[in-house]
Amino acid sequence: MAKEKEASEQTIPKDYRARLSEVYTRKVVPELMKDLNLSSPMAVPKLTKIVVNIGVSEAKDNIQLLEQAKEDLSLIAGQAPQIRRAKKSISNFKLREGMPIGVRVTLRGMRMYEFLDRFVSIAMPRIRDFQGMDPKFFDGRGNLNVGLKEHHVFAEVNTEKSPKARGMNITFVTTAGDNEKGRSLLEHLGMPFKKPLKK
Repeated sequence: MAKEKEASEQTIPKDYRARLSEVYTRKVVPELMKDLNLSSPMAVPKLTKIVVNIGVSEAKDNIQLLEQAKEDLSLIAGQAPQIRRAKKSISNFKLREGMPIGVRVTLRGMRMYEFLDRFVSIAMPRIRDFQGMDPKFFDGRGNLNVGLKEHHVFAEVNTEKSPKARGMNITFVTTAGDNEKGRSLLEHLGMPFKKPLKK
């Protein structure tokens, strides 16, 4: 178990700086200060964490599927995920409290910026019929919730070992406080959004 955790958690050197972290500090902060008319760099919105979830409803019948999802998510995120369990029993779904139903990982710091960089540069171009993120995915406080139908868009996933495409939810949590600032922050970090239709 310790070896498995060690393999899935890639160590990051203390002095390492992710490319997007550098971009944020040197380019995004000054630009957002100007765009949002802010007087202090401390007031500039920032990304605080990224939460990635994969639901595995079949885990109640086949625990191996949960292990495979856990392995896939650790490859995608570079960090060992947590197993999420049902909080209450639902008889219609044959679900009992405490049953494993998915895996989740929370990324912060350099791993967060590395994930965002790979998501925007490599994974998003592989999404079928992708035409930009819908601004409706914001929650009103500047946090973006993205649902993907297939986790295979991440190049790290071995489709031979994990042939079943799984849906996943990714939440980008920011300090923006409102959707306008949240969108501006993520656009400056490279996230493409749908352009409004011209009338």
